[in-house]
Amino acid sequence: MRTDTAPIQMVDLKTQYERLRSDIDRRILGVLESTAFINGPDVTELEQDLEAVLDAHVITVANGTDALQVALMALGVGPGDEVITPSFTFVATAEAASLLGAVPVFADIDPETFTIDAASLESLITSRTRAIVPVHLFGQSADMDAIMNIANRYAIPVVEDTAQAIGSTWKGKAAGTRGAFGTLSFFPSKNLGCYGDGGAVITRSDELAERARLIANHGSRKKYHSEVVGINSRLDTIQAAILQAKLPHLGDFTARRRDAADRYDAHFADIPGITTPHRSPHSRHVFHQYTLRIRRHRDLMHDALTAAGIPSAIYYPVPLHEMPVYASNPEAHVRVPLPETERAAQEVLSLPMHTELTEGQQARVAECILSA
Repeated sequence: MRTDTAPIQMVDLKTQYERLRSDIDRRILGVLESTAFINGPDVTELEQDLEAVLDAHVITVANGTDALQVALMALGVGPGDEVITPSFTFVATAEAASLLGAVPVFADIDPETFTIDAASLESLITSRTRAIVPVHLFGQSADMDAIMNIANRYAIPVVEDTAQAIGSTWKGKAAGTRGAFGTLSFFPSKNLGCYGDGGAVITRSDELAERARLIANHGSRKKYHSEVVGINSRLDTIQAAILQAKLPHLGDFTARRRDAADRYDAHFADIPGITTPHRSPHSRHVFHQYTLRIRRHRDLMHDALTAAGIPSAIYYPVPLHEMPVYASNPEAHVRVPLPETERAAQEVLSLPMHTELTEGQQARVAECILSA
């Protein structure tokens, strides 16, 4: 195989933009010419097109963190309530609960999928539990059968953090559409990303959709007539236009990522000390990240890649329950041991993963890792 000598990016947004440039530029120019920068027609069209893809209501918001907050607000989460979430995730998952005065309660993860462990989740439920927030991490759905069985038994609503998993499914159903709410992020590096911040709330409930839209718009349906306390969270029209240009390519984006994951799998098959990403037979993995487990000397492997000019990342080096904001907070609840979370933080290493990754680039990544 001819070696590709082009610089390797963790996420190559520039090459993807160049491939889609004509439509993206045309749509951005259309917004500039219309001057409909807030709540322009592209926003409505994007919501409608996403609704067709997900078979659910879609309310676009300013970012993925706002999406979580709006969903929790719509469910009435507030001071003194408890929200169960995995500790092995980005801080926004717990932060949204904390901003409402609720207490994040941290569950352990399944060691194969890195998603919330159902047994750990159920052990944490109390009379104060107000919501469960599983995270479809790295592009793979959590076990939604087990989660929904528990949630329904205790009558606790579920908010699916689908920031990394648009296009993923659980037994054929779109990730983010099984719970009361799902949430999306359109951060530039996401599988469907804009060129700034953006997010969305998903729900199949007419009533919850109406409430979420109300909350995201200052609590008002009619201008200057607020009905409830809300927030100001809206997707800019320019970002909606960019997403409109990209949305028709989402299936291709997913296929490219899955093909790249297959090539990585082949490079690292049966290598002692390295575990490739598990693919649940019930979930369609869309590979927002390609994350290895390195059982020994993970940090040395990370350093070797850096020295060779190859990017890699550790998602996540510090579990949420060990971060200063929660470790030092007497209200933060760590009620059960979290051994799999802590082990994952010591072993995970994410490799370059994006739609423009070439076989030659992947061969260089693999060669460096195998040499190390």
